[in-house]
Amino acid sequence: MAVETIAPDWEFDRFDDGSQKIHTEVQLKNYSKFLEEYTSQLKGIEEALDDSIGDVWDFTLDPIALKLLPYEQTSLLELIKTDNKVLNKVITVYAALCGEVKKLKYEAETKFYNGLLFYGEGVCETSVLEGESQIQMGRFISFLQELSCFVSRCYEVVVSIIHQLAALYNSSKGATKIIESSGVHFQVVYEHLGELLVVLMTLDEIMENHATLKDHWKMYKRLLKSVHHNPGKFSIPEEKLKPFEKLLLKLEGQLLDGMIVQACVEQRFDDPAEGVAVSKNSSFAEEFAFNIRSIFTSVESKIGEPSEIDQRDKYAAVCGLFVLHFHIFRSVDKKLYKALLDICKKVPAVTLIANIIWFPDAFLTVKVPAAAKLMDKKNLQTIKAQRDTYLQQRAQTLTKDVQSYYVFVTSWMMKMESVLSKENKSDKLAEDLNSRCNVFVQGILYAYSISTIIKTTMNMYMSMQRPMTKTSVKALCRLVELLKAVEHTFHRRSMVVADSVSLITLQLQSQALNAISNAKKRVISDKKYSEQRLDVLSSLVLAENALSGPSTKERRLVVSLALCVGTQLKTFKDEELLPLQVVLKKLDLISELCERVRLQCDCSFLYWHRAVFPIYLDDVYDNAVDAARMHYMFSALRDSVPCMLYAKHLESCDQLLGCFDKEIMGVFNEHLLDKLCKEIEKDLRLSVHTHLKLDDRNPFKVGMKDLAHFFSVKPIRFFNRFIHIKAYVTHYLDKTFYNLTTVALHDWATYSEMRNLATQRYGLTMTEAHLPSQTLEQGLDVLEIMRNIHVFVSRYLYNLNNQIFVEKASNNKHLNTINIRHVANSIRTHGTGIMNTTVNFTYQFLRKKFYIFSQFMYDEHIKSRLIKDIRFFREIKDQSDHKYPFERAEKFNRGIRKLGLTPDGQSYLDQFRQLISQIGNAMGYVRMIRSGGLHCCSSAIRFVPDLEDIVNFEELVKEEGLSEETQRSARVLDSVLSDLTSNSAEGTEYFKKLVAVFAPEFRSAKNMHLRNFYMIVPPLTVNFVEHSISCKEKLNKKNKTGAAFTDDGFAMGVAYILKLLDQYLEFDSLHWFQAVRDKYRKELSAVAKEQTAQSAGQDEKLLQTMNLTQKRLDVYLQEFELLYFSLSSARIFFRADQTAAEETQEKKDEAGKVGMSPEGSTPAESSSK
Repeated sequence: MAVETIAPDWEFDRFDDGSQKIHTEVQLKNYSKFLEEYTSQLKGIEEALDDSIGDVWDFTLDPIALKLLPYEQTSLLELIKTDNKVLNKVITVYAALCGEVKKLKYEAETKFYNGLLFYGEGVCETSVLEGESQIQMGRFISFLQELSCFVSRCYEVVVSIIHQLAALYNSSKGATKIIESSGVHFQVVYEHLGELLVVLMTLDEIMENHATLKDHWKMYKRLLKSVHHNPGKFSIPEEKLKPFEKLLLKLEGQLLDGMIVQACVEQRFDDPAEGVAVSKNSSFAEEFAFNIRSIFTSVESKIGEPSEIDQRDKYAAVCGLFVLHFHIFRSVDKKLYKALLDICKKVPAVTLIANIIWFPDAFLTVKVPAAAKLMDKKNLQTIKAQRDTYLQQRAQTLTKDVQSYYVFVTSWMMKMESVLSKENKSDKLAEDLNSRCNVFVQGILYAYSISTIIKTTMNMYMSMQRPMTKTSVKALCRLVELLKAVEHTFHRRSMVVADSVSLITLQLQSQALNAISNAKKRVISDKKYSEQRLDVLSSLVLAENALSGPSTKERRLVVSLALCVGTQLKTFKDEELLPLQVVLKKLDLISELCERVRLQCDCSFLYWHRAVFPIYLDDVYDNAVDAARMHYMFSALRDSVPCMLYAKHLESCDQLLGCFDKEIMGVFNEHLLDKLCKEIEKDLRLSVHTHLKLDDRNPFKVGMKDLAHFFSVKPIRFFNRFIHIKAYVTHYLDKTFYNLTTVALHDWATYSEMRNLATQRYGLTMTEAHLPSQTLEQGLDVLEIMRNIHVFVSRYLYNLNNQIFVEKASNNKHLNTINIRHVANSIRTHGTGIMNTTVNFTYQFLRKKFYIFSQFMYDEHIKSRLIKDIRFFREIKDQSDHKYPFERAEKFNRGIRKLGLTPDGQSYLDQFRQLISQIGNAMGYVRMIRSGGLHCCSSAIRFVPDLEDIVNFEELVKEEGLSEETQRSARVLDSVLSDLTSNSAEGTEYFKKLVAVFAPEFRSAKNMHLRNFYMIVPPLTVNFVEHSISCKEKLNKKNKTGAAFTDDGFAMGVAYILKLLDQYLEFDSLHWFQAVRDKYRKELSAVAKEQTAQSAGQDEKLLQTMNLTQKRLDVYLQEFELLYFSLSSARIFFRADQTAAEETQEKKDEAGKVGMSPEGSTPAESSSK
């Protein structure tokens, strides 16, 4: 409160302690700091969004675009304000009507044309269900209703325009003059009226050419008939059907019968109630005819010329106006009619929209029959024949046109770049803007000419059903590319164009204002007063006011309407009027530059000509050099997407879009991507296999195509996806190489080479397959052997010492072998898990074989002989020094032969020997699996420096405090290392397991017949030695069928079975091999004695016989010795030094020491060779 009590005069003398200044400085500092931070943030965002902030925009990537169309926010009433109230009203009425026409035209072009054109599209031909067409029409009825309302509205606007014009040009004597209209020609209004008539003509043409719509309409009417007969079934009340049928009849009469234009021009234009006379109004008739002629004159001079810009549309409008004039006033200007038809020789057809083409001669002859009767029929036929001539000429000149436009457009693009990249100098600004304006206009002119050539040619071929040559198709596609190139050029420099457009419009407005102010001065200087002069002055003031604001379409319309009044009484000199008209035309173009470019470069019509796309792609593929041009074609195809959004006959327009997307992508894949993938793959294969000389690859003979160009093409945008050719081909090759490597792992090196070549030659970044690779000498795969173990053991022979399997016989010139290295490679390929599976398969196989083994041993013939032999040995063992007599074994071998032979001459003992060999081979295979596993583990662990002292990686990682993922990976590494060390140290005792699993059964009481097995071993060895010697002898013969040098499977089999039966001691008690040695040594010494005795007698023949006998005995002895060694080696695997009882005791002792149950794991007890 103290502050308030201080006297006012004190306020100035208050003590300033400087605190306010400090506060201010602090706030300023904070604010500048905030600004600095904000600026750096903005810079960061800018850098993150783009590497190079340039003013070059990309058509396919830009998320935003600039709209330059100025928008008028002032109403027409406010725009049109002068002191001349009557003139205000006249201009306002016409401006409002013209604005209404523009709106209707826009609505037709976007909504109604597209809705009608796309009717029936987006349904796959194959899957059209019964009733689908009626459902589509059902959805479409509401659209047709809207169209009906639209057409009615158009009729009203036409009548209104006619009435308003007739009121201005009234010839009746009693009528009041609104303004002096003798020198006033509102040509603009007639042009707008013509545009509206063209809209109705287009609707007629669309209906006329739409066969699908008509078919569906008929089906829908039939459906309605059946509903009418049975309304209860469809649950529709009858009272609702009648009005609906009436509506359908109305729609059909108004829209589908091709009478839209006819109904418009045949309307009753005279309205006595309103006091408007039209048909009898001679001055209006003259004014109407005058305007038609003046519009036609401006069209005729430009149509078909390079500077043509919208003359074709105006020509269609003139024809519409001519027909309207004829129907209102019933008079024909034959001269004008002939002139209109003569244009057909230059322009045989006009594209109204998309694929709808309009033939003026046909239209004029149908709609103005009175004039057609007066015309020479020959003349009309000549015009029709002219169409064919036009197409023939076009086909011949297309290639030339493409070349010339190529030069024009590329040079224009260069001009655009150079003009837009120039710095604006203040002293030369006007000159710069002028050159920019000219370049922009030139771009639009080129776009118009190219667009006209493409549309007219394609649509005429389609309409007249003439075949198009491939050359023509390629040329037209090139033109499409050029058209999109023009659009892209404008878009690329959007920033500069936007900047230029506003400046150019200002410059043009000032030029127009200068011309108008000169004319105004002239009018003001003339002191004679008249209403006409006042109208002129008011209109000039109005034009000036309108030009002083932004260049919106409303203001430009007001200017042109005002100048229709303002140009009478020679206010402008001829040399002034023409430049003013040019300036205003330029102003129109530049103000709507982006819209005009978009309109002229719109290629949505390509949807109806998409049959050319495959041919285009084939051409791109054949000429790979300029593959980047595909961007333009896809951009053109994308143009039809906005139009499709107006389709009303499907549940959702997404269905139509999806269908189009699928079709285009299908064609693109078939005609380019898949061909490219196959070609690249073929090239890589042939390059890798050049040594095979598969075909002639001389580029001078067969030509050469550099497909690498496709991989430099940027991703192409289409719908909501990007097509990246490089990524697609890379993925295809990766997938193919991966799949083929999995099928044939031994080809990994070839595919690896092809991957490297793809990177070198085409710059493709290939993915490594990371499949386990196989060596080139992989041999048979473990998996294959495992699946067919029964075939393997019968076709391969085992060698115990070298641990290899050799094929028995082969159709090739070489035999396959399998050794530890092959098995190790297989295990590396498939993983160590396969080892247990293999042993499991072997167990299944052994079970089957042991069943046959048991049956043989149970056979009465065999069992009785064996029991007899056992009894015999017991009786004579004391006399024979505990050795089993060789003769007895030989006798058994021969005796079995008497029981019978197989067709290929084998005895039962031969077959039994083979069975034991197969069992032994299976055991040899298991041994090799174990050795291979150890081999694989040792090669995997060779990088571990010290197996005794392996560090714990998990602990180390935890100490360093690394992330959870790193700790997890360290844990995995530790477990892998511990697995490898335990595996490499021990290996699994598979033999022990295979003995343990079968031994109890073999030794059980129910299999007592197997106990005789040890007694059959001697005859088996005799049989084996005979067989082995015969196989080895065959090695030296020419026919090597049945030749072999090793078969240790037999020894393995015998050792294994003896172990299962726990009969090593029983077999050893026979001292069989000792008996064999004694027998052969005895015979050898006898032969040696005889040789010494006979050497004195000098009987050579006898000596030879004895030498042979000695050799034979040596061979037999050697074979028996080899068998003995093999059997002894094999017995080591099965712990032949221990009986079953000793083994059991050992297990108990160990369990007692460790304090474990007898099932506890035992350390490795034997090492594999």
